[in-house]
Amino acid sequence: MDDAEKLARNREMWDERVPIHVASRFYDVDGFKAGHNALQPFEVEEVGPVAGLDLVHLQCHFGLDSLSFARLGARVTGLDFSAPAVAAATALAAELALDATFVCSDVYEAVAALGGRRFDVVFTGLGALNWLPDLDRWSRVVDDLLRPGAMVYLAEFHPVENLFGYQDFDVSRSYFGSPEGERDDDPGTYTDEGVIITEHNLSWEWSHPLSEVVSVLLDRGLVLELLHEFPHTLYARWPFLERHDDGTFHMPAGRPSVPLLYSLRLRKPA
Repeated sequence: MDDAEKLARNREMWDERVPIHVASRFYDVDGFKAGHNALQPFEVEEVGPVAGLDLVHLQCHFGLDSLSFARLGARVTGLDFSAPAVAAATALAAELALDATFVCSDVYEAVAALGGRRFDVVFTGLGALNWLPDLDRWSRVVDDLLRPGAMVYLAEFHPVENLFGYQDFDVSRSYFGSPEGERDDDPGTYTDEGVIITEHNLSWEWSHPLSEVVSVLLDRGLVLELLHEFPHTLYARWPFLERHDDGTFHMPAGRPSVPLLYSLRLRKPA
């Protein structure tokens, strides 16, 4: 199976899960409608003020992060390869009267899908890069979307966590992922812990070391401004993690701390 076929299976998987996610407690759409910001506090701080800026969110799913930036005053464009996700995001933007439009496109075709537009901010949120087989190609897209002086910002789950199993802390996988990716066919989805029966379960993910993510962007001539690693994550990656009041999950006292999230900001020279 080549990468195009793998990405087609991923699209089928995501298309089926969009309505499940929209209805889930995990995403809490009702809370978002009531004013909750879906972004992490460190994302808001590190991106900085966005009022009046043109921001594109790549791989935006059904748009909660995108619309959070719209609430902060950005002129937002969201892009995702799932038509149901784009439809759900478009409907939510209209309901809340937020300045955001959504486009259905594979991320690798984003430049053409967006009509050659350029942006002040290119944003990629948590859980996006693992669905991409070719980061060098992705970095070319990012560079082409940036205006001179503009920034790319991403926050991601740290690739170190992929070393370990899901029930213990034993090293079970290589840090340096395979170009073929990792196959998964588990039913259900992360928002419902397997309660809901799903039909399209085959998917592929790719592990990208932190050095690869940084290097492909530096190779485009972008200038590194920020690289942070965080000792917490946003879900119960292992059963022994402790949930704090802010909704983040941390290693308990006595266990070694490892990086579980990272953030990265680079700027295109003016």
